[in-house]
Amino acid sequence: MVYRLYDTAEEINLHRVEEILSQEHQTSRMRLSRIRPKSIQFKNPPVAVDLGEIPVTLCSRTYKAQFTGKIYDLGVIVIIMRLPLPSEIKYEDIKNLSIELYNSETIEPVFLKQLSNIRNILSTALIKEAFSGFVEDFTIFYFREWDETWDPVPLLLAEAEPVSKEVRRETLRNSFSYGLEDLTIITWDSALVYDSTGSTDIPDLLEFANSQLLELRYYDSLLTVEMENMYDAIEEAEKLTSFRRLNHYRRIMNQLMELIVDVTEITERIDNSLKVTEDVFYARIYGTALSILRTKNWAESINRKITIITQSYTMLSNRNINQRSELLELAIIFLILLEVFLGVFGLMK
Repeated sequence: MVYRLYDTAEEINLHRVEEILSQEHQTSRMRLSRIRPKSIQFKNPPVAVDLGEIPVTLCSRTYKAQFTGKIYDLGVIVIIMRLPLPSEIKYEDIKNLSIELYNSETIEPVFLKQLSNIRNILSTALIKEAFSGFVEDFTIFYFREWDETWDPVPLLLAEAEPVSKEVRRETLRNSFSYGLEDLTIITWDSALVYDSTGSTDIPDLLEFANSQLLELRYYDSLLTVEMENMYDAIEEAEKLTSFRRLNHYRRIMNQLMELIVDVTEITERIDNSLKVTEDVFYARIYGTALSILRTKNWAESINRKITIITQSYTMLSNRNINQRSELLELAIIFLILLEVFLGVFGLMK
């Protein structure tokens, strides 16, 4: 399963997505099959749609690649390419495929074409549509049968050469098994999932974690840009006259407040989009995926920038108050002088 996740809009109306797609496609909502509904909380499960089959040639072998689209309300569109592996395929062939997928650029246009098609179809459901260029990619090697003599490390690392004991240990550090016929190994941009039942619960959890990472990366970058714009705007305001500076400060403050409210609301939605509560095994896998992807670091970076912007807002608010006080004092002094002038002028008459 080869994944590409794209940030395409500020928000996507999933009810509108279902209305549009249901006219020609069969859609479904993400639902984990091997877990009780009360054990997991989806705020708004993504909509899945079958995008058809396209032949893809890799390692001199042509695969009937099956494409699926997933649409998240957070503004993320996921394109999944499933490459069915022949039952007689050898381990070396899978390893070569792993290396080819890691290094090949020929499949990117295929993903982008699928993305373009689905964006055109769903254009009326995309709120504040803008393809930011932020993309996440990862690969899952999924097996219903697993040969224990096979080495998962070269598959996960897309590495043809032998690796050190330290690298091997680090790669296999995040391994999980619930029973005798399942195995999950998670790394930064790949995972190996063996599940004899054919359940795709774990790939779905890993996909969800990557969608959260994508959005946190995007909003962290957005805040960086907005902070630079804020500093430039404040510097420009300092060059203006007192009265014009007051209006400029007010404009900056309004923009900062809107930004803080928007980003805070969106980051809360990202954080609350999925909660694994009672299922300890799935909670460990999901939590480990978030830890490997360092989503906490991105969230902390966003919070730091929001704090800086809030402090800047407070500073501008204080300056605004001080400047208004100065203007008021000047107006009072002017009125007093005017009254004195008129009094003296009246006496002279």
